[in-house]
Amino acid sequence: MIEFILNNKTIKTSLNSGMTLSDFIRYEQRLTGTKIGCREGDCGACTVLIGTLKEDKTISYQSITSCISPLGNAHGKHVVTIEGMNLQNRLNSSQLAMKSNYATQCGFCTPGFIVSLTGFALSKNEKTNENALNAISGNICRCTGYKSIEKAASEVCSNLNLHKDSISLEWLIDNYFIPKYFKDIPGKLNQLTTDTLQQNGTLYISGGTDLYVQQADNLIENDVHLIAENNLFKGVTIDKNECILGSNATVTDLWNNSELNTQFPNLRKYLKLVSSEQIRNMASFGGNIVNASPIGDMTIFLLALNSNITISNSNDDQRSLLLNDFYQGYKTYDLKDDELISSINFKIQREHSYFNFEKVSKRTHLDISSVNSAISLTVEKQTISEAHVSIGGVAAIPKYLHQTSEFLKGKNLNTQLIIDANEILQTEISPISDVRGSSNYKRLLARQLFYAHFTELFPELFTLNDFVQYA
Repeated sequence: MIEFILNNKTIKTSLNSGMTLSDFIRYEQRLTGTKIGCREGDCGACTVLIGTLKEDKTISYQSITSCISPLGNAHGKHVVTIEGMNLQNRLNSSQLAMKSNYATQCGFCTPGFIVSLTGFALSKNEKTNENALNAISGNICRCTGYKSIEKAASEVCSNLNLHKDSISLEWLIDNYFIPKYFKDIPGKLNQLTTDTLQQNGTLYISGGTDLYVQQADNLIENDVHLIAENNLFKGVTIDKNECILGSNATVTDLWNNSELNTQFPNLRKYLKLVSSEQIRNMASFGGNIVNASPIGDMTIFLLALNSNITISNSNDDQRSLLLNDFYQGYKTYDLKDDELISSINFKIQREHSYFNFEKVSKRTHLDISSVNSAISLTVEKQTISEAHVSIGGVAAIPKYLHQTSEFLKGKNLNTQLIIDANEILQTEISPISDVRGSSNYKRLLARQLFYAHFTELFPELFTLNDFVQYA
């Protein structure tokens, strides 16, 4: 039995846990303010908030796209739709900001924007305009003109900044951001019978953000095995100079980790290129790896960090291997039927270490890569002692460049070395022409992104003009 709170109502249902949350909300509960547009998590019209009860009895809220989220993942949570944000006899602060800035036209996308802005108000994120825009980065409007929506987000941010101290639930209620019933939700969640779901399915799903795009109808009708709430696979741990990611950890978990943001100063700049806030809140690292997409952004990221993965089987036996040894061919990898990836680990930045991630896509944000690439280097006195280069979109698998990485090691960092390394890189890749670009175009991107790593990491030594004559 799946149990959760939907707005201010306790839900108990025996419906298939693989059903999408949006379908349950709309067709079983008749809450049609949650719209269904793309069914791929791209448009944000289906955005809802998911509240998770923490150990201190407070609730952490995150926005998700409900059209690609399994119903079973709501078990034990607070699900908030646009209807659950309505106040009596007046608009809430996010609704009022959208109205006063003329930020709605046909209205189809509007509920998603309001849910995302309310989620921003409830979040612990600093109340800046940049973070407000990040919160609605996964919401698309095609008729209003985005400037009016940006103004609405800025107004919400300004209203939140009227209270300079930590914003409490009570303050948000008193200032018309959320209804009064929110203060009762922790007690209601505590009363739920949230035993582990009984599951018979053999298809394991964490966030589901890729599987539900590919095969939603099949997942809705058949038993699935949901593992997003498996505590053994959760969390981000820093142990001395090593980072350990549970396979259920999300991109948002990295985004919010203060120590990793110190170790990787541009981490949020990189992660902002990865889908939208809603998807970053849902998608797991383990899922990204076993999806085995040749252009998986976080897989390319982790390959360049020379990551190891730990794999567990049904008997709790474990084995470990390098991520760059995991892939065997297109969508095939070294994982048996009774095995799951349990964790991913990599060494964090040390003195003289450098890391960079680059991505080219048709849109800057919320888009699939044409080509992406990452690099990690250890350089002291302009000598490269360690190098790991990865690239996506140019082979049947997420590609770790063994020969290029080996060629860079032990050599002095200079323009000619980089040019020669690119020649080796070109022999290691085999791009094909598809909707994201021709084979020649992807080779060009691979070269330019490789050069960009060095101009970005060592601007005092290199500019792109240094490589123009070799184009």
